[in-house]
Amino acid sequence: MNALIELYTQNAVVFYSVVACIGLLVGSFLNVVIHRLPIMMERSWQQSLAEFQLQQKLEAQGIDLNDIDAVNAALAKENSPEPDTFNLNTPRSRCPQCGHAITWWENIPVISYLMLKGRCRGCKTPISPRYPIIECITMLLSLVVAWYFGPSPQALVGILFTWALISLTMIDFDHQLLPDSITLPLIWLGLLVNVNGVFTDLQSSVIGAAAGYLTLWAVFHLFKLITGKEGMGYGDFKLLAAIGALLGWQALPIVILLSSLVGAVVGITLIVISGRDKNIPIPFGPYLAAAGWIAMIWGDTLSNAYFSVLT
Repeated sequence: MNALIELYTQNAVVFYSVVACIGLLVGSFLNVVIHRLPIMMERSWQQSLAEFQLQQKLEAQGIDLNDIDAVNAALAKENSPEPDTFNLNTPRSRCPQCGHAITWWENIPVISYLMLKGRCRGCKTPISPRYPIIECITMLLSLVVAWYFGPSPQALVGILFTWALISLTMIDFDHQLLPDSITLPLIWLGLLVNVNGVFTDLQSSVIGAAAGYLTLWAVFHLFKLITGKEGMGYGDFKLLAAIGALLGWQALPIVILLSSLVGAVVGITLIVISGRDKNIPIPFGPYLAAAGWIAMIWGDTLSNAYFSVLT
């Protein structure tokens, strides 16, 4: 690792080129995650519901659920088809309009979109520009992290953190979900890397994780007590816990301030300008993610500026 870091330190062009290429490739993969992970979650919920309903049905028929042979016989009568495999790797990506299977050369980040002129090769249906935009954003944000931290463990962890935040932002924007399969590993990542003090000391990391979760948990229950409504989801608690675990509790005030300020401005703008119904919830995850990323890069500068204004 040290030899690799030394190599990249001596050759900045190689370092930034590698980061840019990997950023584009990962951006392409993030498009898959953003699209498929919510579908995978919904299928898992539906399967759990179906299993529960089947269990209730078998119990109503007087079948002992511990009798494997009786359960298998009952399941055979149900003749329920096995669900198709659907994960981040299977099935192969296809055009949703005509079913055209995407070949490798049609899946090159950004370049394929330009070569195909933004249209499916099979049916010429327009391809959303969101795909190359996410690829470019992933590359650019990865380069910013690499530029700020240089070839270092902080850059590696920061880039991984950036990729996760991009996925969470888009999934929450589309579905108002912050999947545990992303937020929980982020919490563990923050705690584990700070065993060696990559971003902060371990004590600040542990307190940051707990304080991040409990802060929004308290806000959630206070808001619910006052209004009778749920102002945010538990995924927001876990995301702020992950940010606190990585950056330490010291970063939480600036993260909460930034995310609340941006969220309020965007929310009011949507209501006033676009006429959005104020009763329609606006996901808070994207603002937390943006604030967490900014705090990772410029948190100390912003905190010093904030406290200098107060004093």
